[in-house]
Amino acid sequence: MSLEVKDKTLVRLVFLGAAGVGKTALIQRFLQDTFESKHRRTVEELHIKEYDIDGVKITVEILDTSGSYSFPAMRKLSIQNSDVFVLVYAVDDPESLEAVKSLRDEILEIKEDKYTPLVVVGNKMDRVQERLVSNEDVLSTVELDWNNRYLEASAKENVNVVEVFKVILQQANLPSRLSPVLRRRRETFPKDTNFRPPMNKTNSCILS
Repeated sequence: MSLEVKDKTLVRLVFLGAAGVGKTALIQRFLQDTFESKHRRTVEELHIKEYDIDGVKITVEILDTSGSYSFPAMRKLSIQNSDVFVLVYAVDDPESLEAVKSLRDEILEIKEDKYTPLVVVGNKMDRVQERLVSNEDVLSTVELDWNNRYLEASAKENVNVVEVFKVILQQANLPSRLSPVLRRRRETFPKDTNFRPPMNKTNSCILS
């Protein structure tokens, strides 16, 4: 085995959660530092970013999934083929938190491993007046009962978004050399270059 092949690292992150919680918004804020207020329905989109860090090639795939759950077979395939799971809910939507709990059960069942890397993100923390979910309650459940990581973020206000991805990649057990790269996000994730456009619907079901 050549050194190049041996040193290549591939990790796939998948974002799951109810419709409208901001999965796509978090990804777009991180990758392109943009925010689109109008919600658009996602079927499935795959974003790929490659790093070369001290000679180590690292490929990060970010899979953005549908929140409508009208494609259970596609969701199962997404879970089977992913390494780290990001379960997103909105702090103003208690039902979306229930969806997170159901998704976690489904992931553990499919992966058959209770130690599967998983991060729970409470998005829309900027909606202070509309908040209906207590972060203390979720923190207790996720970190104490589930032994997973939990953060709140706001894609709209760009709060904690980079921190969310840092935690996600830490869960992926990627080389620690990736950490300083994330601090240089503006260089690492330029707005208009080295960014793979969303896959269209016709080939979005093909997962490697």
